[in-house]
Amino acid sequence: MRKLALSDEILLSVQQPARYIGGEVNMVVKDPAKAAIRFCMCFPDVYEIGMSHLGIQILYDMFNRRDDVYCERVYSPWTDMDRLMREKQIPLFALESQDPVKEFDFLGITLQYEMCYTNVLQILDLSGIPLHASDRGEDDPIVIGGGPCAYNPEPLAEFFDIFYIGEGETVYDRLFDVYKEIRSRGGSRLEVLQAAARIPGLYVPAFYDVTYGEDGTITSFEPNDPHAPRTVTKELVVHMDDACYIEKPLVPFIKVTQDRVVLEIQRGCIRGCRFCQAGTIYRPLREHSLEYLKHYAVKMLRSTGHEEISLSSLSSSDYSRLEELIHFLIGEVEGKGINISLPSLRIDAFSLDVMSRVQDVKKSSLTFAPEAGSQRLRDVINKGLTEEDILRGARDAFLGGWSRVKLYFMLGLPTETEEDQKGIAYLSEKVAETFYDLPMEQRQRRVQIVASSSFFVPKPFTPFQWARQCTKEEFLEKAWLVRDTFKQMKNFKSLKYNWHEADLSVLEGVLARGDRRVAPVIEEAYKRGAMFDSWGERFDNELWMSAFDACGVDPDFYTVRERSLEELLPWDFIDTGVTKQFLKREWERAREGVVTPNCRMQCSGCGARMFGGGVCYENPD
Repeated sequence: MRKLALSDEILLSVQQPARYIGGEVNMVVKDPAKAAIRFCMCFPDVYEIGMSHLGIQILYDMFNRRDDVYCERVYSPWTDMDRLMREKQIPLFALESQDPVKEFDFLGITLQYEMCYTNVLQILDLSGIPLHASDRGEDDPIVIGGGPCAYNPEPLAEFFDIFYIGEGETVYDRLFDVYKEIRSRGGSRLEVLQAAARIPGLYVPAFYDVTYGEDGTITSFEPNDPHAPRTVTKELVVHMDDACYIEKPLVPFIKVTQDRVVLEIQRGCIRGCRFCQAGTIYRPLREHSLEYLKHYAVKMLRSTGHEEISLSSLSSSDYSRLEELIHFLIGEVEGKGINISLPSLRIDAFSLDVMSRVQDVKKSSLTFAPEAGSQRLRDVINKGLTEEDILRGARDAFLGGWSRVKLYFMLGLPTETEEDQKGIAYLSEKVAETFYDLPMEQRQRRVQIVASSSFFVPKPFTPFQWARQCTKEEFLEKAWLVRDTFKQMKNFKSLKYNWHEADLSVLEGVLARGDRRVAPVIEEAYKRGAMFDSWGERFDNELWMSAFDACGVDPDFYTVRERSLEELLPWDFIDTGVTKQFLKREWERAREGVVTPNCRMQCSGCGARMFGGGVCYENPD
């Protein structure tokens, strides 16, 4: 079977055969027979997307440093390979050894975004692993879910044995040691799960029962096993330099989404944007030291041959030694044709000197995220940006030689009015005017301002987790109003406007705030053909709506309904360190349009100090 999986007949029948053959630069090769634990790491999307995921690269490197663990990888086969595997009864296999995934001890699935949920079922199905955790036997892998979507694991609870809540570097070693000890003495799968439930950050869904009231809301969520804690607290790397990083990242043979070295400079964020889940679940902000970053930047560039290095964080501008790091990197890449990428920059904290020095290496477009078109709405979402900040930052960018700027906005935010919507066009026009206000000799090329609107999706563990979400029709009405306003702008030819898919955003909202009753809908949608739902050409909204109908589940219950502050939410058993009381307070401040200072300006008492590190302790006085 293993040779058949890679036969010429198969590979010549599919797009991008390199997705399935492994053998990449820096791939780890071990003798599977000598590994006490075999762990298959999965990203449930196509290879080019999964290979760009930093978390998998970090854990792949970390796990394989253990002599007793062999970590391999698997990604979702694209539709052509999926069809062939089903026709020829080829079970899903890992890239490194070509061994069937079903033969592994663990299958770890990264849950990066909600629209990959049907691909989770594809992975299980093609592997021959029962979809429901309750149907798995002693010879099936233990299926673990992790990543940002694991912070509301309930829509997928039926399909996973364990969810890892938090950052993966902390307790996996403990889980592996426990697993080895139990299996070495012939212990059962149940014993492993019970032992896992006692490890901080690990949630075993089978050990909890949920009850619902007549109005559909949750009335109780209780452990049914003495090993299961009432509250699961997220795992966090407190001291970033103590965590291992990657010296030899995997380098694919084909172009992937993020074809570059990725240097993570910090985790968390000080800003407190009220719509942003990542800004909450990764609190507090924790930085790597400059020396740590210098070491790994040099190691990774030398071991990969990549022509770009990207500085990864939620808000790169807030790294306290950013300018020093940039100057070091410029010295390292000078004359080597290597680009330095600075994503997640805040327009108010952008250094013209840093911009121009990076530009000396390679010019590229800049992306900024005002999020809202009016100052009133930016205050509601706690963006902490004024129009003056935005226009001054844009002017600095134009003076630095950039003439293409992307602006990201959201439509459907709480309290939004028509004036807020039109403000997207007005602000984009003002950014263009900032360019034309420069003396002719200082303008480099023709300016292009590309404004994009996504549709607001309320997420767990944000102050907006109680908010109502718009319907598809409401979203589209808003987008059309913005589009028509753009057409009235005098610099219309320099402006471009586009928006996200409305029905996809509504479905994302259901999956983001859903409970266990959504699981049958996901399964039904998968059985009807739903896969790769984040790919525009693959998404079929009617298929999903028919699955909701077949399961008797009303999607509006999870979207258009504003929740009571007293309602028991599906994710309330998880402790992220940020208290529910703080989120309630921020929800009220949002409705009053009151801005909360960032964490370096003033501590707001969110609760993240419980972890004992990071920005909470930068100024102990």
